[in-house]
Amino acid sequence: MLDNNGKLVDRIESLKEKRRAVILAHNYQLGEVQDIADFVGDSLELSQRAAQTQAEVIIFCGVHFMAETASILSPEKAVLLPDLNAGCPMANMITAEELREKKRQLPGAAVVCYINSTAEVKAESDTCCTSANAVRVVASLDSEQILFVPDKYLGHYVSTKTEKKIYLWPGFCPTHVRILPERIIELKKDYPLARVVVHPECRPEVIALADEVLSTGGLIRYARRDEVTQMVVGTEIGIIHRLRKENPGKKFIPVSEQAVCPNMKLITLEKILWSLEEMAPEVKVPEPIRLKARAAVDRMLEAV
Repeated sequence: MLDNNGKLVDRIESLKEKRRAVILAHNYQLGEVQDIADFVGDSLELSQRAAQTQAEVIIFCGVHFMAETASILSPEKAVLLPDLNAGCPMANMITAEELREKKRQLPGAAVVCYINSTAEVKAESDTCCTSANAVRVVASLDSEQILFVPDKYLGHYVSTKTEKKIYLWPGFCPTHVRILPERIIELKKDYPLARVVVHPECRPEVIALADEVLSTGGLIRYARRDEVTQMVVGTEIGIIHRLRKENPGKKFIPVSEQAVCPNMKLITLEKILWSLEEMAPEVKVPEPIRLKARAAVDRMLEAV
């Protein structure tokens, strides 16, 4: 298996150079995919890299909305998603038409959409945000009323950090709702020295038990601190690979082995190679939608 993977990696590296491509991977990807990537990060970090890269081709190892965001920011580049079935259930919990109807009901509210949304939804929003900058984005707006879509749990977390009125869309991440407070209470007893760090997509009762609430990028940085030797990790378990790789000698305990995003695991080395060979599947956002969505994404990046 290792020999086969080694050959795959060699072929990918050779073809990547030929295509002038860069491989971006989310922290939840398979370990072998993270290992071959030029950059691994959270949604915000990957958005920034997509905007900054000089490469002609972006191989996006994540889910569909992430590849769309790269296309929004870099329309002149070919953005390839090695498996088009890698979608986001949360992003599919709201449509542009549903958002337009809600905006008609709340004409005074500014629309903040989590980056985990389709390009069409971004195009209907005033600004985007990520889990890393959601609080700052909301604070940066003049409006005292905010319609936050689609993640009700991230939106609830933001509502605890502001005096503004937050209207929540009833969306959620099916992976993060598998993380339960009862399990965190058990792990706190088992690992009394461990810091409990969870993602803001978690339920409020989980967040209430955490020492820190951080995006995956924030979680990665927090784990590097000298005083952190053990960490209970409340997010998708793909991040454990990177945590252990970058912090040998430290202990990382996932809250739930069931906190797996199956869509994040669809991308493999074989699919990356095929994508580079065929220059497909390409994700391209239609120009009218791209321009409107770009304005919302740019406002998000300005708030970083």
